[in-house]
Amino acid sequence: MKSLDSFPRVSLGVFPTPIQRLDNVSALLGTNVYVKRDDLTGLGLGGNKTRKLEFLLADAKAQGAQLVFTTGGAQSNHAMLTAAASARLGLKCILVLKKRGVTDCVGNQLLEKLMGTDVRFVDTDDYADIYEEMDRIGAEAGLPYYKIPCGGSNALGSLGYVNCVREIAAQGEHFDFLVCAEGSGGTMAGLALGAKLFLPGTRVCGMMVDSDPFERITLELMREAAALLETELPLSAADFELRDLCGPGYAIPSAEGNAAVSLLAAREGLFLDPVYTGKAFAGLIQMAEEGRFRPEDKVLFLHSGGAGGLFAVS
Repeated sequence: MKSLDSFPRVSLGVFPTPIQRLDNVSALLGTNVYVKRDDLTGLGLGGNKTRKLEFLLADAKAQGAQLVFTTGGAQSNHAMLTAAASARLGLKCILVLKKRGVTDCVGNQLLEKLMGTDVRFVDTDDYADIYEEMDRIGAEAGLPYYKIPCGGSNALGSLGYVNCVREIAAQGEHFDFLVCAEGSGGTMAGLALGAKLFLPGTRVCGMMVDSDPFERITLELMREAAALLETELPLSAADFELRDLCGPGYAIPSAEGNAAVSLLAAREGLFLDPVYTGKAFAGLIQMAEEGRFRPEDKVLFLHSGGAGGLFAVS
């Protein structure tokens, strides 16, 4: 297998991120709940995209890009962190975002304004329109450019979370379950592949916060990332499980998600967001209530960030 360390990376984050036991929530749910603090990755307000961007922006620089594009919704955490990373690396960044959600100067839009980011909105639900607009802007700018997909979720970006599982394994604790939000597929795919490689016996559970066909997307990204690593490890949809926590819709808070946000704040002083991590932790609570976890189990929740959205979506 090709080593993860053989892939070019730029240094953006502060790693390893800590793992902490949530004592009060563990007592409440009757099992051992831990959190992997990827909200503390050290770039911007932190979050999971930092790990992906280390690989993706290294590739952009290797290709001679001077301009970086990415996309997402109006309050995309990934878009904000891409802008922050590009600023650090001296790359021009243009965000071409869907004109959906909260476009006011709050949350991540405020952070992008503080960075002086060039933000453009396209009134569409089709990412093909977005990528076409990137090509138009890039041609007009006359600069070599690099397009990062929504969420940084391609095979190369997914390696960031294969590497995260290697990091978890090196931190010396065995976990029976690893739980995360699934919003574009790359984080979940990296975790599931990483668990096969570095944490055998750990069940990876993705809490879907959007309505995309994530069983297919996750498996495709796992296989593409495995191909980059030159491993023929057999992979199937049985290597992970998914649960629908989308609720009323993507980026629309749910009652159970908001309850989870309040619970973690009140019991642990830990802040989740209503779009991703709040809904994902609500799924973890559901699993506990259904008896999926034994008292002796160790359940690790990936806190993937999202602080900016907390101040825009409620």
